Amino acid sequence: MRKQRLKIALLAVAGLIGTGAVAGQAAAQDAAPAIRTTFVHLGKGVPAVLYEPAIPGPRSGTAVFVMHSAADYLSFSACTELSQRGYRVLCANNSTSKSGVSNDGMLDQVLVEAGGGVAWLRKTPGVEHVVLLGHSGGGTVMSAYQFVAEGGLKACHAAQLIWKCPDTLAHLPPADGVMLIDSNWGLAAMTLFSIDPAVKDEASGMDLDPRLDMYAPANGFNATGSHYPASFTREFLKAEGARSNALIASARRQFAAIEAGKGPYEDDAPFVVPGAILLGSNNKLFSQDVGLMAHTRQAWPLLHANGRPTIEVVPTVRVPENVRSQTPSLMRGALKTTVRNYLNNYAIRTGPDFGYDATSVHGVDWTSTYASPPGNVQGITAPLLVMGMTGHWEYLAAETIYDLARSQDKTLTFVEGATHMYDTCKACERHPGEFGDTTKTTYDHIADWLAKPGRFAPAND
Repeated sequence: MRKQRLKIALLAVAGLIGTGAVAGQAAAQDAAPAIRTTFVHLGKGVPAVLYEPAIPGPRSGTAVFVMHSAADYLSFSACTELSQRGYRVLCANNSTSKSGVSNDGMLDQVLVEAGGGVAWLRKTPGVEHVVLLGHSGGGTVMSAYQFVAEGGLKACHAAQLIWKCPDTLAHLPPADGVMLIDSNWGLAAMTLFSIDPAVKDEASGMDLDPRLDMYAPANGFNATGSHYPASFTREFLKAEGARSNALIASARRQFAAIEAGKGPYEDDAPFVVPGAILLGSNNKLFSQDVGLMAHTRQAWPLLHANGRPTIEVVPTVRVPENVRSQTPSLMRGALKTTVRNYLNNYAIRTGPDFGYDATSVHGVDWTSTYASPPGNVQGITAPLLVMGMTGHWEYLAAETIYDLARSQDKTLTFVEGATHMYDTCKACERHPGEFGDTTKTTYDHIADWLAKPGRFAPAND
């Protein structure tokens, strides 16, 4: 029924049915609360859809703003799920989004466009509070946005940053709260984790060092699930960090040449990195070896079927994935970007102790880029909700983000058996129905967090 409601809403957005029909048809389908959708033009190449209860209630004064770093989020699950729970939700694409395909775009430009969404909501009658929701790569956008909006240009001009932000990010209107719901460690860290250390020549994805090949059985690979020896994991990650730092140095040299008028073009230059695309499970040891990023360091609230909570060290229930190297492929394996975009979006500094194990990542300078939720939350004071989905490996970023967060009002919760998209991981279940409806569990918790008296909602909600 949820898919049917989404289809009806999208038809309304496309103008194929009236917005009044959305409410009537959706209610007729499954007696869900009636939702009204309105197309919103936030600027050139920046479409959005406002989802809101047809009959506004006490929760509708809180508006949730949803945007991803590149993908199409006009019909993301939060749009309908949270509006059905009484909230206004503005779901927007940025100018790098196209039909759900991730394109390479400057993070700085995306933040300017996100500012247009927050400003639009601030002017919307009935909206009293604006809360950002960042999912996956959207965690980078929303945490970076609030980091700069609260701290001003001085925050993104800090000495330790690899890339300094432009003046276009001045005077961004801050939001009242931030929700990072299965955010990853950020565009920069996910690129770091995706760099294939077996690449021997930056001009080719074909010449690979077999000693660092994570897909070689001799190194511990098994298509049904790998367990890499500690010695291989250590050498792989050491080489990964070293290659990442070398790429940053190369990009900075090329940027200096461009600025001096000595580059191949006056404004930018191509920057193609073999075996480094950050999408999916590419080159990530922990996607194959579930013994890595396997459980939290401390005990936290874990929501089971029907929202039943326990407090425990939270284990992953995910299954292994990623059985073939994409490094030899230009289209599927190489990061195809520019010098400026690499430094703005994808570069993060690491130390000699960089690595990760069963519980956490170490040796990363999270504050060396604002394409980093763990770094950004150190400059955010607004109320913060962090959630992790245990049916996927990105869930463990939640503990790192929470631990580093500066907000006095901060909450961390995990959902058992939920995938990265919040639905139930059927492949993870030991028996059908083990994890219940994880989408409902997730959004019920978000709605309750938003409705806590004194946080955003009126005391009588």
